[in-house]
Amino acid sequence: MCFGILFSNWETYGQSTEKIGYADVDYIFNQLPAAKQIEAELKSLQVQLENQLKIKYEEFRKKYEVYVTSQKTATATTSDLQNKEKELQLMQENLKKFEQECQGTLQRKQKQLIDPVTQSIQNAITSVANEKGYDFILNAGTGEDDLILFAVEQADVSNFVLQKLGVEAPSQR
Repeated sequence: MCFGILFSNWETYGQSTEKIGYADVDYIFNQLPAAKQIEAELKSLQVQLENQLKIKYEEFRKKYEVYVTSQKTATATTSDLQNKEKELQLMQENLKKFEQECQGTLQRKQKQLIDPVTQSIQNAITSVANEKGYDFILNAGTGEDDLILFAVEQADVSNFVLQKLGVEAPSQR
């Protein structure tokens, strides 16, 4: 009798009616016009920050050259050299801080630009899943955390999501 209950429960598990699909979020994102705008804006910001960093490095290089030159001349006092060393050390620390600030600025801007697009993609996926009767939509991207156990061609809802976002999907993927 115990086996009968266990067996009937096992049969129930095998008769799952869940409908599973997948969407390639990276593919969807890259098809959106906003993706190119985001890439261009981030590239522009990156170039701007790199130029500012180059200017600061050039200032540092010039001061370092003055320091090296003054070391070689007999007119520089030990006190002058120590002051220049401290100034160079402070400049170097400030350069490192500025590099970190640049990275943070770039990451914040990326998040600011991508989050609304990601949210619209998520909303479109939810809408497509509801309209098409899917119980689950898996991410079929190429990231390390993505996992597809089984998927048939018809289960790819990426182009439906693009349509929901108002973007014409390419004929060949």
